[in-house]
Amino acid sequence: MGVKRGRLAADPRIYKKTDNLGEIEMNKTFSFTGAKKIVFGNGTLEQLAEHIRDLGGKTPLIVLDKNLSLAGLGEKVSGYFEKAGMGAIIFDKVEGEPPLELADEGAVAAANGKCDIVVGIGGGSTMDLAKAVAVIVANKGKAKDYLGLNMVPGPGLPTIMVPTTAGTGSEVTFTSVFIRKDLNKKEGMNSPYLYPDIALLDPELTLSIPSDVTATTGIDALCHAIESYTSITASPMSEMVSLEAISLISSNLRTCVHNGSDLEARGQMLLGSMYAGLGLANAGVTAVHSLSYPLGGMYGIPHGLANTLLLPAVMNFNLPGALEKFSVIAEVMGEPTDGLSLNEAAGLAIGAVEDLIDDCGIYDSLETLGIEEEDFPKLAEAAMTVARPLANNPRRMTEEDAIEIYNDAY
Repeated sequence: MGVKRGRLAADPRIYKKTDNLGEIEMNKTFSFTGAKKIVFGNGTLEQLAEHIRDLGGKTPLIVLDKNLSLAGLGEKVSGYFEKAGMGAIIFDKVEGEPPLELADEGAVAAANGKCDIVVGIGGGSTMDLAKAVAVIVANKGKAKDYLGLNMVPGPGLPTIMVPTTAGTGSEVTFTSVFIRKDLNKKEGMNSPYLYPDIALLDPELTLSIPSDVTATTGIDALCHAIESYTSITASPMSEMVSLEAISLISSNLRTCVHNGSDLEARGQMLLGSMYAGLGLANAGVTAVHSLSYPLGGMYGIPHGLANTLLLPAVMNFNLPGALEKFSVIAEVMGEPTDGLSLNEAAGLAIGAVEDLIDDCGIYDSLETLGIEEEDFPKLAEAAMTVARPLANNPRRMTEEDAIEIYNDAY
């Protein structure tokens, strides 16, 4: 399996369709935002101290995934700082999906260490925590004060995000998500002040990610791309990056799962994940996320796996509301759509996603994870409270629809 760069540049039919979609959208008003600077390339982690100085930082707080710290990445990063004559505070308590209280703990560490910049190195949970710490310490509040949309009162400390998985795209988004243990649910901070100053993407950091994590985080990125592309708030610019993400992920994820040492494929996946994050940040996600949040909050199902289990079922539900876009997704994923009706072509997108999930060796279901069918009404009720993604969904969803989708994913 060799690396593939995707199909967009090679297939004028896809451009024709997306161009038509763009023409339809050109009368709407839209904006496009993201991280202030994106740096990509093998070995770019070695430039971290230089980028910190460029942002005026002298004493960084390094928010680091606990497992990566145990594997020696903390020592490696500290060596870069020592060579640059710079000290750093390492906060390496992130494991799994972080509880809200950990953000306050990180902010205390930053304040006590007189840190003037925050760096997040790890997966989405680590970067989410780092972004939150930066605004908490600068605004002198508590994490719970800033939950919701636009609740952060002012800028945070400068931030640099360094992803070690190709998954969430958190390095270019304005969101930080946490577990509320007291409420058994997930909640997030959503604010332009959470956009990182620099996203530093080094494909070499993804080489050691196990195949199962590579698979679920990769499908999570695909989910972001598909949801943002089909979101009713998508714009021509967000559609462009979302489609490129779908192309790169569907062309390279199998290689990364089964031959994780393929650095070029890893780089293409990291780009795809970042593009999906840009699509998410600008067009939002849809019902997959509304339905997956309760699985994480109530049952501790990892975010990427929850999205993976629900994506085909939600796509099937949404199909009548976005036939043209699903037909484009099918083409981008390499499905033969010539001579097919719009309904037939659109339906191939679901099969393409299911095949990719199977080829990546993801065989879990809600049943194998121990979720009982009798819990579905409770899950659906909680999903309906995650309102923003539902408002973006291309087809209106009721609580009864959500129960049926959980059944389909069972």
